[in-house]
Amino acid sequence: MARMPSPPHQGSHVRRPVSTHGFTLVEISVTLSVLALMVAIGLPSLREFRARQQASAMTNLLMSHFASARMTAISHNVPVVVCPSDGAGNCRNGTDWGGHWLSFRDPDGNREPDDSNDIYRNEPAPSAPSIRVVSSQGRRHVRYQPTGMSYGTNLTIRICYDGRVASSVVLNNTGRPRAVRGNLKTPC
Repeated sequence: MARMPSPPHQGSHVRRPVSTHGFTLVEISVTLSVLALMVAIGLPSLREFRARQQASAMTNLLMSHFASARMTAISHNVPVVVCPSDGAGNCRNGTDWGGHWLSFRDPDGNREPDDSNDIYRNEPAPSAPSIRVVSSQGRRHVRYQPTGMSYGTNLTIRICYDGRVASSVVLNNTGRPRAVRGNLKTPC
């Protein structure tokens, strides 16, 4: 006959090992210390990365604005001007290209839109509190001929982040834009 296991005694308790499912205070403190150290090391690199990304986006938008104006001049066979705008459809004098960018047809050569129908694009430039867009002295607007050429001197538009040059858009005297990466060490 098979022997049956005996039931546990009423008075005795069987102790099982207690398993923990958490972290100790020391483990959490060490983890937080390592995390704080990694953030402190990586934060300056992250700021520079953000500055470069914002400057790159601004550079690409400005270059696309110039390319669009050039293609419009060629396809419509009419001179097109690109200038910084006050937002109301007028060119602004000065070297500040922040705010708005204006593209318009300019058949009479007065470098101002004569009618609201002459305006192709009047767009706000992306705004960021730490970004400033300024051009070199001398050439304050770009006028594309129906051939796509833009005669005159070179124009450099600097995109500055916290007072340092992050990138530039350079237009040669034929009107072709190119991007130049800044080093964030050159003052604006």
